[in-house]
Amino acid sequence: MSIAVSNLSFSYGKHAVLHDVSFTAEDGMLINVLGPNGVGKSTLFRCILGLESRYQGSIMVNGKDIRSLSIKQRAREISYIPQSHAPVYDFEVIDVVLMSTTNDLPSLGVPGTAQLERAYAALERIGIAHLATRTYTQISGGEQQLVLIARALAQNARTIIMDEPTSALDYGNTVRVLSCVKRLAREGMSIIQSTHQPDQAFLYSDKTLVISKGQIAAFGPPKEVITDKLISDLYGIDVEVNSLYDDKVRVCVPIIDLEEV
Repeated sequence: MSIAVSNLSFSYGKHAVLHDVSFTAEDGMLINVLGPNGVGKSTLFRCILGLESRYQGSIMVNGKDIRSLSIKQRAREISYIPQSHAPVYDFEVIDVVLMSTTNDLPSLGVPGTAQLERAYAALERIGIAHLATRTYTQISGGEQQLVLIARALAQNARTIIMDEPTSALDYGNTVRVLSCVKRLAREGMSIIQSTHQPDQAFLYSDKTLVISKGQIAAFGPPKEVITDKLISDLYGIDVEVNSLYDDKVRVCVPIIDLEEV
């Protein structure tokens, strides 16, 4: 088991954000976190990453209490890919990936041969080794996101948290990134990512965690938990969930748009 969240509650002052959240994410599983803005998805991620410690309940990562771990110890267990990344300098791609490899050094220092090999291996695993000497700021948004995934791999953590990884990508790069993420889960990693697209959950995730008003509204295989009523209640619009290709995939269609066709 990679992540076990039990009875998690969190408040900013008197403002309650999360209440009694419990779920588990096993190795080899891709979980999509679904829910409208402001329901606590980012706060949940901050708690899991150890960036917020004033919560009630417990968060175990690979059998270890996240609050008991140092920053370096957390980096060995879990990596994070933010929604957006704005580098200050024109680093080469290999340098961006190399930055994540220092968590196993005894102290701050220059990465050595082992770290460099690990960075190149991560780029190779994602299929973008040809970008190694390119300037990070001069490659496409989809390529940048793949570089960040490679950086997370080079960190050597078993678990990756991703905050809306495809929110700014075009359709082609969205498919490339999500296919890459799904493949990594099949290879044994546990990945938790947030999205606003129910169709992505149907197509790529093993389980979907639905958060509404700081609580879990549903958790399980997407075909079991994502329904017309659930999406309508979450986002305040009427939708139909339709099945395609002998139910190999499902899609959500807004009814109001169908009525106007």
